[in-house]
Amino acid sequence: MSTESNSDQHAYLVTGGAGFIGCNFLRYLLETEPDAKVVNLDLLTYAGSLSNLQDLPDTGRYTFVQGDITDADLVAELFEKHGITRVIHFAAESHVDRSITGPAAFIQTNIIGTFTLLEAARKAWAGREDDCRFLHVSTDEVYGTLAPNDPPFSETTAYAPNSPYSASKAASDHLVRAYLKTYKLPVVTTNCSNNYGPYQYPEKLIPLMILNALTGKNLPIYGDGLQIRDWLYVMDHCSGIHAALSRGRIGETYNIGGLNEEANINIVHLICDILDELRPKTGGGSYREQITHVTDRPGHDRRYAIDAEKICTELGWAPAESFQTGIRKTVEWYLDNQIWVNSVMSENYDEWISLNYADRKEGMDQ
Repeated sequence: MSTESNSDQHAYLVTGGAGFIGCNFLRYLLETEPDAKVVNLDLLTYAGSLSNLQDLPDTGRYTFVQGDITDADLVAELFEKHGITRVIHFAAESHVDRSITGPAAFIQTNIIGTFTLLEAARKAWAGREDDCRFLHVSTDEVYGTLAPNDPPFSETTAYAPNSPYSASKAASDHLVRAYLKTYKLPVVTTNCSNNYGPYQYPEKLIPLMILNALTGKNLPIYGDGLQIRDWLYVMDHCSGIHAALSRGRIGETYNIGGLNEEANINIVHLICDILDELRPKTGGGSYREQITHVTDRPGHDRRYAIDAEKICTELGWAPAESFQTGIRKTVEWYLDNQIWVNSVMSENYDEWISLNYADRKEGMDQ
């Protein structure tokens, strides 16, 4: 069944819209659907910030609500008050290292939070499911790890999560599927590869390397740096999500990948080379000189790769950016948005670096 829709008939609830992917999707949605009304529910934890939302287009169609997706009364109230007929569920605890040191928050947000949203949708949409859609945004990490010669993950790959984060996302995926099978809730799931681009909090590899390089800090690489990921520019992810929501079949899963497999160490080298070109070091030399290798983290999957053939052939989607064009746009964005960068760096950035890298290897205090 197709999900073609007229945006003027629908109100969207976007969870986690003050975070990295969510804030980019809000921009995409408001620009793509000129009549859509959008409610953004976000708790504003460390990775979500109102500074990510300052330049949203046409904010007269947009409402921000600070709140927790596990608050059943609040979620039910939003469905009723705003007549929600579309849910795009981004809100999640999403960092593997944090899930290792503190898994409880991941269980609460990623599992209980998803359950709360599904329950609210089930009750609010009873009898009119044909007019409603619930899109659940997940990750390729639910599939586990790949050997060097293994084929990429497909929508039929068995789940094999290896961290508390990926296990909590796998559980939420299964809940979404169960609500389709048990209650006929009109759900669509997307599993994406590693995102990068504007507004990404600097706990993730690419912004961490950019900002550490610019501030003269070490560039910490886990292990040998040969872990391979498929990299997806965030606006390509947004267009893929919109395609799955508007044209995808109910009950289907669509893998969204950037078709760009790169090793972590190669990515860091490329970032250094771009910075050497665009923002040369005052004293000369290359940013590569700041690279340092630290002890690998527990349960670090060796390779992820997404087979995006289904969404490409069935929905006509394709990424617009190669990794080379996307990473250059990303570096340029961080160089051009120092007010945002300074705001993030002034919060708990140094504390996070200390907690997650200080016990790995000497030399991380620069």
